[in-house]
Amino acid sequence: MTPWEVFAVKYADRNQRTRKDSFILDDDHHLPHEMDYFIWVLRQGSEIVLVDTGYDQEEGDRRGRPIRLNPVEALAPLGVDPQTVSTIIVTHLHYDHAGGLKHFPNATIHLQAAEMAYATGPCMCHGTLKDPFTADHVCEAVQRLYSGRVVFHEGDGQVREGVTVHHTGGHSKGLQAVRVLTEAGWMCLASDTSHYYENFLDEKPFPIVVDLDDMLEGFRTIRQLASADRLVIPGHDPLVRDFFPSHGPDHVTRLDHGPTKWIDA
Repeated sequence: MTPWEVFAVKYADRNQRTRKDSFILDDDHHLPHEMDYFIWVLRQGSEIVLVDTGYDQEEGDRRGRPIRLNPVEALAPLGVDPQTVSTIIVTHLHYDHAGGLKHFPNATIHLQAAEMAYATGPCMCHGTLKDPFTADHVCEAVQRLYSGRVVFHEGDGQVREGVTVHHTGGHSKGLQAVRVLTEAGWMCLASDTSHYYENFLDEKPFPIVVDLDDMLEGFRTIRQLASADRLVIPGHDPLVRDFFPSHGPDHVTRLDHGPTKWIDA
């Protein structure tokens, strides 16, 4: 199999957070804890597969969470044309992962069936569970369904040769991680299966959780999917940009060659 190039594209951050916002089991809840927001790009020759779409300025203004770059602008240095993107893996439908779908009008999305059922079902009657979703983003996914541009997965599924998805749940009912073959070995884009390295390495649950057992099992799953822990890529950890080299602009990080340093180095 031909390995894929993999890039993490940072488009936003939240620096007014503390550790109580990131970990249920932690003794230093008052300490600062920053969060980065990423879109991931898989590239093999001229073929592009996006993993998630981020959220745009309109959504940032609505939630009071400003972004640094709109998704289309953030992806431009990698030559990503939003009109020609044909495949997007949506790890889950939370606003910061599916909020840019409208900017890629011709793409077919790969989604766990459980996530669509969750985001459009009775669980959304609960404000706490509904809060990370935005109705317009979910409706965009439904519109894709009715136009024949949703591929549903139930558990494990293949998107391309060397690119597979794996249901983990925990943070959201239909959350999925992505396994991709790279030059450095099998890489797991964990997305929000593990927001930070600490979540899966120390089995510290993230506070936004639908099923705690699924979240803890998900930590084990992503470690099994990757060739090594250093190739598990958390969904929001600023350390990703410290461990892996930048690629051109400062907001683009190249992942597929592996990290240049690691936690225990």
